[in-house]
Amino acid sequence: MNFAHYGHLWRRVEVRRLLLVAMVARLPHSAAGVLLTLHVVQTLGLGYAAAGAVAAVLTIGIALGAPWRGRRVDTAGLRAALVPSVIAEAVLWGVAPHLDYPLLLAAALVAGLFALPIFSVVRQSLGVMTGAEQRRTAFALDSIGTEITFMVGPALAALVAVNASTVWGITGVGAAAALAGLALMWFNPPTRTGQTGALVEAASEDANPSDLPSGRESAESPAPTEVAWGQADGASGLARLLRRARGEAPMAGVAVIVVMVVAAGAGTVLSGTDVGIVAVLREHGRGTQLGVVFFFWCAASLVGGILYGAMHRPVPPLALLTAMSILTIPMGFAHDTVTLSLLSVLPGLLCAPTLSAASERVAELVAEERRGEAMGWYGSALTAGTALGSPLAGTLIDAVGPWAGFIGIGAAGSLLCLAGVIAQGSRRRRSPQAVA
Repeated sequence: MNFAHYGHLWRRVEVRRLLLVAMVARLPHSAAGVLLTLHVVQTLGLGYAAAGAVAAVLTIGIALGAPWRGRRVDTAGLRAALVPSVIAEAVLWGVAPHLDYPLLLAAALVAGLFALPIFSVVRQSLGVMTGAEQRRTAFALDSIGTEITFMVGPALAALVAVNASTVWGITGVGAAAALAGLALMWFNPPTRTGQTGALVEAASEDANPSDLPSGRESAESPAPTEVAWGQADGASGLARLLRRARGEAPMAGVAVIVVMVVAAGAGTVLSGTDVGIVAVLREHGRGTQLGVVFFFWCAASLVGGILYGAMHRPVPPLALLTAMSILTIPMGFAHDTVTLSLLSVLPGLLCAPTLSAASERVAELVAEERRGEAMGWYGSALTAGTALGSPLAGTLIDAVGPWAGFIGIGAAGSLLCLAGVIAQGSRRRRSPQAVA
């Protein structure tokens, strides 16, 4: 392991600035779920089912909008792509707390569609700002920042909702997200090779010479001609992405799909674990100690991210997700806060590494002129898994008990990994040249 990579990256002003802006940008959205839930229940006087519907609609909007927002970064440039998001974040979140429930559902959907594409932008920028030997560390640093954000955001949201109001909290979400978008537009991190701040060697690492644009591009340069043709030929975005990813290697298309499966599986396991932790603690009358378990869980993920970022060799995302899924199952046998906290450490250690490894794999498989869209699809897969995990765990918990939620999501994650392994093996058998 080489922890010196962290120091080298952090000393680069443009990388440090991007990571700090990313943390600020993710903070309001990490608090939005708690604020919306408390707003529907506390301010509007409705039930938790209605609150869950708002969160689900927001999640669906984010999943649908992420590939489109990522594609806009690829084709129009970062600044032009972020303008609609900045306006939507400020306006929609500013209006949302003053709406009745049906209009709040509509506002949540539109807010999700136009949400700031912070995940795809940051990962895309880090992909061209770092070389292959530093990319794993860069993605790990971003995952570490995300863990810190999700340790702070929900607690801050609850504090604002209790001591001030959900109206002010939701309005603050929009203001903070819009400011973060403006900061990204101001700093304008590179998303393509040849832009200011990108490494020259990224061109030789990530794409064939024939795929690269000639000369230096401005920060707002459009995509190459073949990208525009691909958008005009009527093909779907995901089909174009897979064709572009395959190039001369038939295995690459399957590999991209497998990475999306890993993202969906990780989202399923993580969101299901959220629900399971709450259910176990409430069953044993320890609901007030929720923060203790989440601290152990998130802190373990942070440590795992640091260790993974210092490794010399990557670990297959499928292997990491399989281990995380299996290690989540024993959490169902916990009966108190201490036991649940300790059992959350092992799967928590693999959380950030799984997401970092998957992002690194996307950067390896997809040429940079398609990487924004690829990261958007990756984010959509993660979001879709998150939307699936909570109801899956909740259904099992209601039907059987809290322990069944952990077993169900652990089994679901393992089955998705098995499907990915079968898909890879089948493709290798049909395309022996790809293996060579």
